[in-house]
Amino acid sequence: MLPYTALKLKEKMRNKLKDFLNVAGPMGVSEFLILSKTQDAPYLRVAKTPQGPTLTFKIHQYSLAADIAQSQLRPRCPQDLFKVSPLIVLSGFGTGEEHLKLTTSIFQNMFPAIDVNTVKLSSCQRILLVNYDKAKKLIDFRHYSIRLQPVGVSRRIRKFVQNHQVPDLSNLQDVSDFVTRAGYGSESEADDEAAIVSLASDLGRVNKASTKSAVKLQEIGPRMTLELVRIEQGLCSGEIIFSTFGGSKQNSGKSKEDVEDMTSAEDEEEDGEDMVDEEE
Repeated sequence: MLPYTALKLKEKMRNKLKDFLNVAGPMGVSEFLILSKTQDAPYLRVAKTPQGPTLTFKIHQYSLAADIAQSQLRPRCPQDLFKVSPLIVLSGFGTGEEHLKLTTSIFQNMFPAIDVNTVKLSSCQRILLVNYDKAKKLIDFRHYSIRLQPVGVSRRIRKFVQNHQVPDLSNLQDVSDFVTRAGYGSESEADDEAAIVSLASDLGRVNKASTKSAVKLQEIGPRMTLELVRIEQGLCSGEIIFSTFGGSKQNSGKSKEDVEDMTSAEDEEEDGEDMVDEEE
């Protein structure tokens, strides 16, 4: 959610949801992201301030950003990666169902709008992919960093231009050996799955305007598989306008344990276990 997150907000265990709502306006907070956990599963609530609606998701699977980085050979997390909001791509939500339209609107409005005519390429460093699987009725949440790699430039030359470090040429007969050394030609080519684009402006030291670059994504996490289980008209309250528990206002169709878990999650959320998102 960086950079528009209320990182400096100080909370106490005795704080209630209404306490955070009272400071939401002065701090420019647009959404509450509320995490809770029951014996059945963890839950995520996305509540639009000041009057709702509130979307409740059951988290079926998740991996923390630290878990993603630990699983990678070369984790990538530049210092300025979180200075600008990510791009957001929504897929599979165009089924025409009202609850999915509302979900789409909530996700879109969590991040600042982008003007494609004025946006700077250097600010496009992250992308958030949210995909809805209609068959499983699950939402896949993935977070990637974006990097550009010039096509036709070997890895050695690319690192030399980026780092400005004099390479070790003591074992070479000629400087041309550094450029044409066998084994590095394949590293300059883009993977089959990478998108090849022509840049409109310079980006960094090696990606120049009007040259071809490969766009590559590297997952940085977190990763989640979500199920939309309920939508409330108000802020964590009010009329239930969508529910997987058997209708808009009834809790039939699910086991008694599922309903009790949802009720327990609501109680824990009101005890201050909150994460707050702040808009620009």
